[in-house]
Amino acid sequence: MTDTLGSLRLVFMGTPEFAVPSLRAVLDAGHRVVAVFTQPDRPRGRGHKLLPSPVKEAAMRAGIPVYQPRRLRDAEALDILRGLAPDVICVVAYGLLLPPAVLQLPPLGCVNVHASLLPRHRGAAPIQAALMAGDAVTGVTTMLMDEGLDTGDIILQRPIPIEPDDNAGTLHDKLAVAGAELLVETLRLLAAGQAPRRPQDHAQASYAPKLERAAAALDWARPAEEVRNHVRAFAPVPGAYTAHGERILKVLQVEVHGPGRTGAQPGQVIAVEEAGFVVQTGRGAVLVRQVKPSGAAPMTGRDYVNGYRLEVGDLLVTPVAASGDGSP
Repeated sequence: MTDTLGSLRLVFMGTPEFAVPSLRAVLDAGHRVVAVFTQPDRPRGRGHKLLPSPVKEAAMRAGIPVYQPRRLRDAEALDILRGLAPDVICVVAYGLLLPPAVLQLPPLGCVNVHASLLPRHRGAAPIQAALMAGDAVTGVTTMLMDEGLDTGDIILQRPIPIEPDDNAGTLHDKLAVAGAELLVETLRLLAAGQAPRRPQDHAQASYAPKLERAAAALDWARPAEEVRNHVRAFAPVPGAYTAHGERILKVLQVEVHGPGRTGAQPGQVIAVEEAGFVVQTGRGAVLVRQVKPSGAAPMTGRDYVNGYRLEVGDLLVTPVAASGDGSP
């Protein structure tokens, strides 16, 4: 089965930047990655040019064959996988469903790295879900995949504290590194025949579905703590957004700031301070420390006040739709 003692023959499936540390880690650990499967090239950036995924770029630099099927159910994709004869398939944020024929193919199974402590936050957006829920701790899980959505038996887990200044970007990076380390340990245990298996408690499951762009819109009528968590969940990209007059404004950093002002409307600017500007919410107020106006670079809240004529009494509202650079 294995090429050498402890070294596995594996296929790696992943697409975004989150998966790149895991690919590098299994290579550094001495495993033989015979192929990488990643999603087809997508248009990205201002020019909407077809660009490879981060995982494809990493695989090409390492000289690993890359396959980009649109579906794994297709006969051609299945034939390729059978020919590769992997001991195990590693799946990290791949983005395509694995059909039963693929799940049953490798002798050691298909191992997934998920960015939460399952069964909490199953689904496509666990990092954002943990922040929006105000969780104090999240983590990474390796599991043996089955046909359900993140329902397979747990192999290993590692908790990661969510610090007060964490946002989706910083938490993403922490979990990507932790997931890579946990995957290497998982493969070591699988190769030795010592990997634990623990069924999930499905009654404790929560779900983190893929977030649509409209979900980033700020609702100032929510309590200050929820507004803060919402901003953290979408920072630094795509950025939670609001509207100041005709301008779409991304809000990148806020902090809870006292009880607010009696009689002020949610979304109303109630004070300007050296650190930024204060906005009334449905309960309490937040200090807006960093923003990104449409067509401009990120700036402090105070610089926005000075440069864009924001005044006490102005009302920030939830836009019906965002467009251009200001859209999430």
